[in-house]
Amino acid sequence: MTTAYLNRIATAVPPNDMHRPFSAFAETLLPEGTQRNLFRRMSRMAAIDHRFTFVHPVPTEDGMWKDADGFYVPGSFPPTARRMQAFELFAPQLARCALNKLALSQEERRGITHVIVTCCTGLYAPGLDYEMVEHLNLNPSVERTFIGFMGCYAAINALKTARHIIRSEPDSEILLLSLELCSLHMQELHNLEQLLAFLVFADGCAAYLVTANPSGFALDSFLAVNLAGTNTLITWRIGAQGFDMQLSGQVPGELRSGLQAACPQITRGAAPASIDLWAVHPGGRTILDAAEQGLALPAESLCDSRAILRQFGNMSSASVMFVLERLMQRARPGQRGCAMSFGPGVTAETMLFHAV
Repeated sequence: MTTAYLNRIATAVPPNDMHRPFSAFAETLLPEGTQRNLFRRMSRMAAIDHRFTFVHPVPTEDGMWKDADGFYVPGSFPPTARRMQAFELFAPQLARCALNKLALSQEERRGITHVIVTCCTGLYAPGLDYEMVEHLNLNPSVERTFIGFMGCYAAINALKTARHIIRSEPDSEILLLSLELCSLHMQELHNLEQLLAFLVFADGCAAYLVTANPSGFALDSFLAVNLAGTNTLITWRIGAQGFDMQLSGQVPGELRSGLQAACPQITRGAAPASIDLWAVHPGGRTILDAAEQGLALPAESLCDSRAILRQFGNMSSASVMFVLERLMQRARPGQRGCAMSFGPGVTAETMLFHAV
């Protein structure tokens, strides 16, 4: 079978840092006392310094939220249609930024045979796949695939799909894009658990290239791990006032025990400490702690995932590609790696790879 390789990755985020302004605003949605104090404590412990968005927050004296474009107006947050209009405006801008940073040569552009897009935060047609073809002047007959609404693990599914294509059509060259604008779905709620979930999510985009050319990371194998009895713990549905997320506080515990049980299958029997490169989805500090504990990893194993979380937050499907990009910059030939992302199900999508 032909080996598929993740040749290179380029990432991009919007220009505005929303983390501190949103945290200050979210506090005002909770009553003074226990709930607000708990939110402040959890905010300090989140291990996130920055999250980026196209929404442009501006400071206010009363600590309330205000943005330059009036997208989020306290007391009148936008309906889903308005949020999708914003997605259609901003998503192509971010996609073009990442694609330009990927720096495909004219020869590479002519060779692209497939385009794959992952996204769970916005929909329109013709969509981002079509925008990519036009922006890069790709062959109009390129095969286009959209992997939608799978949540944070979709990029691993996209890499799995690309590997299937390469193994069946070795001359294929596949351009992939994982783009999420999570900030378009903030809600004006008074529920502590929901506000803590919004405290983590952010916007980001990764463009990446998979071919049979032996450079970057060889994609060795994939495994999906579905945790029984957890299908209600992470949900993502389209509502009237944006997309509605349910993210239970039980997820880290279930993930910890699930990864512990599945570890021999995920690593194909290898000791986790023997794997050099770990690209674990930075879904949040407690998610990374759960993965580290469940897989019995040395403390430094997830330093790259923790660095991405601190600098960018959780960008859903794009996040693991930010970690892989960071690993690719320092990986040495022969080093073995494991990537994984988590999402609705609860499901862990995992991938073994090695550097060439």
